[in-house]
Amino acid sequence: MYTPSCFQLLDIADLQRTMREARTATLVTATHEGLVGTMLPVVLDESAGSMGTIYAHVARANPQWKLTPTGEAMAIFGGAEAYISPSWYVTKHERGEAVPTWNYVAVHAYGPVEFFEDSDRLREVVTRLTDVHERSSKDRWAVSDAPADFIKAELEGIIGLRLQITRLDGSRKMSQNRNAADRAGVIEGLSKSNREEDRRAAHLIPKG
Repeated sequence: MYTPSCFQLLDIADLQRTMREARTATLVTATHEGLVGTMLPVVLDESAGSMGTIYAHVARANPQWKLTPTGEAMAIFGGAEAYISPSWYVTKHERGEAVPTWNYVAVHAYGPVEFFEDSDRLREVVTRLTDVHERSSKDRWAVSDAPADFIKAELEGIIGLRLQITRLDGSRKMSQNRNAADRAGVIEGLSKSNREEDRRAAHLIPKG
């Protein structure tokens, strides 16, 4: 990932928090048949390995798991993002020297990927994924709520995956390279947007 030093995310806890908040990732593998990518809900186990381990599953009908990777895999996580208008900059009104840009948060996680069919491991993965996303629900659903035979049949339709992270690239580009007045203008502009994502990005821009 191209990341100027002023935008780099280096703290492991910050990188992992960004991955958790994203909730999904695009898994990309390079194969002899070309690049293959699949968007997946994922769970991050921060305690497994020095940088954490990603767990997810793909449909058995998805050919990605059958195509042997030629190297490490990459999981792409996206965070808040927003278009930034030059009209929000004080600099634009003073000198006219401003162009549009895009603010965003992104993390790329790399490592060897393992695909597996073991039913016990698959059950553990789907249980962990379910528990993560059901924890805030008033009426939580659990894998154990469904008939055992039904879950067994459902598990036969998926393939588990495990990616132990060996390196991480992260970027938080949130107007850090602009002066305080320009940043204040961007915060004001995004905060007035009808898009929830824009308002979310406004909270990530440094003040002062």
